[in-house]
Amino acid sequence: MSEEQGAGGLMAALRDAESESWSCRAAAGRRLAAIAGQEGVAPILERLLLDPHDTAVTQETAEALLQRRDLVGLRIVLATLSRAEEWSTADQLDGEVFNYQGWMIADGRRDQFVQQLEALAADEDAGVREEAMRFLGGPETGAPAPVKSEPVD
Repeated sequence: MSEEQGAGGLMAALRDAESESWSCRAAAGRRLAAIAGQEGVAPILERLLLDPHDTAVTQETAEALLQRRDLVGLRIVLATLSRAEEWSTADQLDGEVFNYQGWMIADGRRDQFVQQLEALAADEDAGVREEAMRFLGGPETGAPAPVKSEPVD
């Protein structure tokens, strides 16, 4: 969300996060992801990531958070993944992190992704720690691929 949108844009995103329309909730997730580090926004993003009515909201919000390519976005997704109770939501979030891993590797940012996971493996939230360690650990811990190993030629 740009500075030009200001308080009006934030209020609209907060309103849309409560909408009955999945597309409005998904758009709100995208807009709020841009200001994920702002106080009070993370709980709203987590609620959107756990949307009980449509995984498109989960997908759009997770993609926007991960496209930030920073610790804030990844932490919110991992925290929510650790609390997801619905299989479809957990599967969607797990897939989004796996895709993020692929983007980072394809962009030559494997080391940055590993550093983010290592930082989150020491997070104060046990769920975040466990998810970060799972992605660092590889197949034996349930992760799709070990990110610390060297790529196979």
